[in-house]
This record gives sequence, C-alpha cells and structure tokens, in this order.
Amino acid sequence: MKKRVFLFLLFFFFTASGASALSDAYKENVYQTGKLKPVDSVLKVKVGQKAPVFTLPALSGKKVSLADYRGKKNVVLSFVPAAWTPVCSDQWPGYNIVKELFDEHDAVLLGISVDNIPTLYSWTRQMGDLWFDVLSDFWPHGGVASRYGILRSDGTAERAIIIIDKKGILRYIDVHDINERPPLETIIRRLAQLPK
Repeated sequence: MKKRVFLFLLFFFFTASGASALSDAYKENVYQTGKLKPVDSVLKVKVGQKAPVFTLPALSGKKVSLADYRGKKNVVLSFVPAAWTPVCSDQWPGYNIVKELFDEHDAVLLGISVDNIPTLYSWTRQMGDLWFDVLSDFWPHGGVASRYGILRSDGTAERAIIIIDKKGILRYIDVHDINERPPLETIIRRLAQLPK
C-alpha cells in the first residue's frame, strides 16, 4: 500500500509540477511544431466494439500482434504523432514511473508511431530504457492508425490512448489534443475499471 501511494504521489508530481519538462538530451534536438490543430481525423472505432487486430514491427526486432494478448492481458495503445517532437519526447518516459500500476491491472503498454524503425530507435535511445514495446506503423504508412481512424491529414497519428480488455474489446478511447500529454491518472483509473 505504501508503495502504491508513493507511485501515485510520484506521478502526480510528474504531471502537475512540470517535472516532465524535456531532459537536457532533448533541449536542442527536438523539432518545434508550434501549435497544431488539436484533432484532425475521424474516429472509425467506438467503445464496445472489437478492436481492429494488427501486427507491427517492434524496436526489439520482433513482430508484435494485438492478438498475442487476447485472453492474457489488457492492452493500452499509446499512439504518438512523431518522434523528435516536444510533447511526444515528454510523454513516453513518464510511463516508466507507473509501470507497477500497469502490472497491477494486468496491462501491457504498446507505444505506436508512424515513424520508421531507425528513427524510433535513435529517438527512444535518448529516453533511456522504456519498459514497453515501441512499434512502427510506418508501412503501409499509418495503416493501423488509419484503421482506427486516427491518421491525421498530414500523415501523422493523433495523440491517442486506447484501452482494450483481455477479450479484445475497446473499453476506452481518448483522441487527445495533439498539443498536450494525456494525463497518466486517467489511464490508471480506466484500467482499474476493467473487469477482473
């Protein structure tokens, strides 16, 4: 219980205090996008439907399929628009703080971007070790993002959080303002609401 309270306080500090600002490794290395249109796509899926199944290459060299987790794990998909951009470079490292909370809810996190593997490799090396698989939706370009209805008109993915239960049913969809990081506490709260 003490450990859980500590984790909640840690991610509250992370999300509320600005402690998540870009690390020194990124200060001169990210592309400044400026303010973007908050949402630029039309969702093709809805809560209660079966999630579209996909298989994508991971940085680890393996192929990861959504079907691999059916009956075994809840899945959180974290789509980000582009490597080497400020909010994206800030978002994924924050998930390292709450890995134990994902574990507690029997959930796996899959990070997805339309960037190619070499770009994702270089970018994520700057983040340190990420505990979750990072997947490339590069070819066919944005195919998975398009099937979910979150491919933007410029060819990047929306910033989206999608939670899928162990039966493969979509339980939560947040197509977030692309200019802002989705709150960690919402993800954890939604995971806690899933059937055991």
